[in-house]
Amino acid sequence: MERRSYGDPCGVARALDAVGERWALLVVRELLLGPKRFSDLHRGVGAASQNVLSQRLRELEAAGIVRRRRLGPPARSSAYELTERGAALEPILLELGRWGREQPMESTAELSVDALMLALRTTFDPGAAGNLEASLALRVDDDELEVTVADGRLAVTRGGADGADATIRTDARTLRALAFGGRRLDEARAAGAVEVEGDAAAAQRLLDAV
Repeated sequence: MERRSYGDPCGVARALDAVGERWALLVVRELLLGPKRFSDLHRGVGAASQNVLSQRLRELEAAGIVRRRRLGPPARSSAYELTERGAALEPILLELGRWGREQPMESTAELSVDALMLALRTTFDPGAAGNLEASLALRVDDDELEVTVADGRLAVTRGGADGADATIRTDARTLRALAFGGRRLDEARAAGAVEVEGDAAAAQRLLDAV
């Protein structure tokens, strides 16, 4: 299939030539926290067919935004990751997320874990966080992540978090309700929807800041 182009020399048009196709920026969103196998990527953008996802990945590779690499043991499989050029889209996606919060929410679909992490970053309120400095280990479905607040900034990394102030184990739907739906951590804990270890008060303060 011939790639479409705006045929416009403007930098905005040339950027959209590279990432303006449907699903392209959502693929980038799913790779911001690190490499993923095709099956994991497809779960994150599940409304896209495998054929469409494969096409977007080929286009993003051709544009120098995504590359494939072999994972070492025990996985021994291929994964997709952002190039330096692809990673440079991160602040653009964060601003798009902030801009998009003002749009009506018409979808009832669940957020992927990576979409949730991006949402945490776009809604974080340094004023609400105050002098909070805390590290939260998240075990969300099959993902392990660390959310850290320090110096009025929130950061998210994929992987285990040694020495975190608190650990939360839950699913993506419950985490979304805790962060954005007003559900309280102690209530979800009492209902068996979440497991908490460590400083639950610090964890709640962090959730209150997004």
